[in-house]
Amino acid sequence: MTGAVSPDRRSFLTAGAAVLGAAASAQLWLPAAAHAAETPLPDGVFSLGVSSGDPLPDGIVLWTRLAPDPLNGGGMPDRVVPVEWQLAEDHRFRKLVRRGTAQARPKYGHSVHVDVRGLRPDRVYWYRFRTSGQLSPVGRTRTAPHPSSSGGSLRMALASCQNWQHGYFTPYADMLKQDPDVVVFVGDYIYESTPSATAVRRHEGTGEPFSLAQYRNRYAQYRTDPDLAAMHAHAPFVVTFDDHEVDNDFAGEIPQDPDKQPHDAFVARLTAAYQAFYEHMPVRATAVPDGPHIRMYRRLEFGRLARLNVLDTRQYRSDQATSQAGAQDPSLTMLGAQQKRWLLNSLKDSPARWNLIASQIMMAETDLQVGEGKLWFYDAWDGYQAERNSFLQEFKQVRNPVVLSGDRHLTMISDLKEDYADPDSGVVGAEFVGTSISSNGDQDQEAFRKEWDPRRPDNPHWKLLDAHRGYHLFDVRRDGIDAQVRVVDTVRQPTATPSTLARLRVEAGRPGVEVV
Repeated sequence: MTGAVSPDRRSFLTAGAAVLGAAASAQLWLPAAAHAAETPLPDGVFSLGVSSGDPLPDGIVLWTRLAPDPLNGGGMPDRVVPVEWQLAEDHRFRKLVRRGTAQARPKYGHSVHVDVRGLRPDRVYWYRFRTSGQLSPVGRTRTAPHPSSSGGSLRMALASCQNWQHGYFTPYADMLKQDPDVVVFVGDYIYESTPSATAVRRHEGTGEPFSLAQYRNRYAQYRTDPDLAAMHAHAPFVVTFDDHEVDNDFAGEIPQDPDKQPHDAFVARLTAAYQAFYEHMPVRATAVPDGPHIRMYRRLEFGRLARLNVLDTRQYRSDQATSQAGAQDPSLTMLGAQQKRWLLNSLKDSPARWNLIASQIMMAETDLQVGEGKLWFYDAWDGYQAERNSFLQEFKQVRNPVVLSGDRHLTMISDLKEDYADPDSGVVGAEFVGTSISSNGDQDQEAFRKEWDPRRPDNPHWKLLDAHRGYHLFDVRRDGIDAQVRVVDTVRQPTATPSTLARLRVEAGRPGVEVV
C-alpha cells in the first residue's frame, strides 16, 4: 500500500478549500435552483476539517462535522442540514466514482459519517463535502488491499496521548511527510482535565467536561490543531479510546473517584463522553452509542498481510486492583468474557501473516521495584495478571503476534514473554508502546534516565526505553516489520525538528524485537 505523494498533490491537499472554494466550482456541483432554495448557514461550517477511517477493501468512512462556532456548542441551527459529498480518483474531482447527500442531524452534533462502499481495493481516493455554498477542505484516503492479496507492504503509524495543554501536536507534521497508509490511534485523543493558566495551550471551558455540550467543545478544540487536522485529511485513522476521553483510570461504570461521582452521575457522564467521541471520529454506524455503552472492539483486514484487532480495555474491565495479591486474582478481567472470546477466535482463525493487536494499555510487564519483589501499574495489563498470562500462553499458537499500545507517555518496546516470573521463559511476541504525541511535554531526559535506568535489570525484556514525544512508524512486509521511533525536539512551539531515534526489526517466524 505504501506510495509516495507527489508534491503537487500534497500542496493541493494543504490548500484544501482555498483551492476548491471558487464560486464557479460550487455552482458546477449544485444546480442554481437548489442553491437558491438553501437557507444560508453561518460562515465556517467546516472549521473542524475532514477525516476518514476504518478502511475496507471496498469501503471507507468519510467524516466531517458542521461547526461554525466550534468552541461554543458548534453554532448550528437546530435543524437537519443536507450535506453533499463527493469521492473521486483524482484530486481535481474530474473522475468522480461516488457522490451523495448525507444528513447532518442536531442529535449527533451535526456530524456526518458516510460509509462509502463499492470502491476498488488498495486505491487512493479524494473526497470533499459541501453545504450552503461552502466547500470543505479536501481529504485524501485509501482502501485496504484485496482480501486475497498476500504481498506488498503496509505503512502504519501508531499514535496516542495528545494533551492540548502539554504542547502542540508537532509530531503529526512529520507523520504527514512519512505518508502512512493508515494511522492507528490507541487512546487519549482528548484530556478531560481542567484548564490550567500555566499550560502551553489552555483548555477551553472552566472545568472538566461532564455534559455532552462540554465534551463537544473539548473535542472541537482538539480538532482545530492544524497538524492533527492535516493528518486526518491525508490518511485514514483507526481509532479507539482509553480513559481520558471520559475520566482518568475509569473502569466500566466505576470512576476514579466514586466518592465524588455517584453512579448515576457517572453513567450520565459516560453517555455524554461516548456520544461526543462518536460524533468526532470517522467510525461506522456500529459505533453509534447506546446510552453509556459503545461498541469499539473490531477487526480490520489488510489482505493476508495483516489482521488488526482493535481492543476496548475500558468498558468491560473489572475495577483496578490495589495490591500485588489483588492483581493476581484470577477473577479479574480486562476485556470481559465476550471480547476475550472474540479476540482469541480472531487470533486462532486468522489467515494473516501478521496478527496485530491495538491495545490501549501496556501488555508487557513493568516492574517498578528495583531489586527483589514486584511493583506494578495496576491500571495496565500488569493489574490483570491471570488474563494477561493466559493470552501470552495463547500467543505461542498465533502467527507473528505484535501488540501496539499507548497510555504510558514513553516509548517502551519489549519482548512479550511466556512467563514474566521466569526470566528464562520463551519469547512469544513483541510489543511497541508508542510514546505520546504531546502528553508530558518536553520531558527532562536526565531526570527520566535517573528514575528509569535503575529498573532495567529487573525488566530484561525491555529493548528500548525513551521519553521523547513522537510516534512509531511501521513498514509491514511478509518477511518482517521494520519500525522507526520518530521523535521531535519540542512540543512547546508550533513547529519542531523531527528525527529517527531508533530503528527496530521484527522477523517473521521469530518472536520478539531487535534494535538494528
